Amino acid sequence: MALTTFDPRTALVVIDLQNGIAGLPTQPHSGPEVVARSAELADAFRARDLPVVLVRVSFAADGSDAVPGRTEQQRGARSFPEGWDLVVDELSGHPGDIHITKRNWGAFHGTGLDVQLRRRGVTQIVLTGIATSIGVESTARAAYEHGYHVTLVTDAMGDADPEAHRGSVERIFPRLGETGTTADVLELLGKTHAV
Repeated sequence: MALTTFDPRTALVVIDLQNGIAGLPTQPHSGPEVVARSAELADAFRARDLPVVLVRVSFAADGSDAVPGRTEQQRGARSFPEGWDLVVDELSGHPGDIHITKRNWGAFHGTGLDVQLRRRGVTQIVLTGIATSIGVESTARAAYEHGYHVTLVTDAMGDADPEAHRGSVERIFPRLGETGTTADVLELLGKTHAV
């Protein structure tokens, strides 16, 4: 785990920290821990006038616009309770934040995320969220493929499957970017982007 630098226009991208997901059991970091660390990072980015992107996944109430396709693993229920897709209170309420709604695992496909980042001159993203091996990893892979520098905050993400989390952190993320903790990111942010 070694962070080297942050580009002048670095954005924080928070994946799926919403009511219906942040409360689910995750490991090795609980949803509340992931939310608290992501909120701390968001405050630090906002204080430095750096973009904060809040990504949420949402579908029609009956799930009719969810991604189709045959899979070997059974999918979850296709109906969603009211408010399940709202960003958690700890992160919401900041008018300058960028809001992205996705219908897939990753935050780039079928959304305006790349356009929103490029319009702001962003060349690097810092990723947090749930689930490590699904939404976070899919977004990290696409960010890398889009040419962004990628930083992954390993203690500000969690997964229902601890082995999947570990596989992403140890095997995939080092091939896509740099990894570090919330403390590492805050320290480097303080050195490269004074308030």
